[in-house]
Amino acid sequence: MSRITSVQNLKNTYAVMQPDMSLALEEVCPELYPSLDENYNGFKNHSLVACHEFDADWGSWEMHPAGDELVVLMSGRVTMILLNGETETSLSLEEPGSYVVVPKGLWHTALIAEPTKMLFMTPGEGTLHAEVPPKP
Repeated sequence: MSRITSVQNLKNTYAVMQPDMSLALEEVCPELYPSLDENYNGFKNHSLVACHEFDADWGSWEMHPAGDELVVLMSGRVTMILLNGETETSLSLEEPGSYVVVPKGLWHTALIAEPTKMLFMTPGEGTLHAEVPPKP
C-alpha cells in the first residue's frame, strides 16, 4: 500500500519520530515545546527532527538524558562544546553535511563562527537547560 505524502519544510513544520518509527508533523509556533510534552507522553521514546538557524553563540547549555542527539551542519561554521565531567571537548563543524553525535547525558553548547543552519534529531524526554552546567 502506498502512502500519500506532501512536501514539508523544517522552517515551519517539525517532524516527531514516534516509538513505532512513524512520523507526526508539528507546526512551529511559540507553544510548540510545551505542547510536545503534553501531546507525546512527556516525549518519552520520541525524537524531534528540527532545523535551526543561528547568528550568535547559544546563550545556554543543554543536556538530553534520554539518548544521543544528532547535530548536522547544513551551512555556516560552528564549534560544538561538549562537557564530560570537567573535561570540555571542542568539535568544529565547517563543511555542510558534517555532524556530531552528542552522547546521552552530556551538557553541550555551540559557538557560532558565522551564520549557521543546523539539523537536529533530539531525544526530547527530560531535556535540561542551564545558563552554566551544574558541577559534576
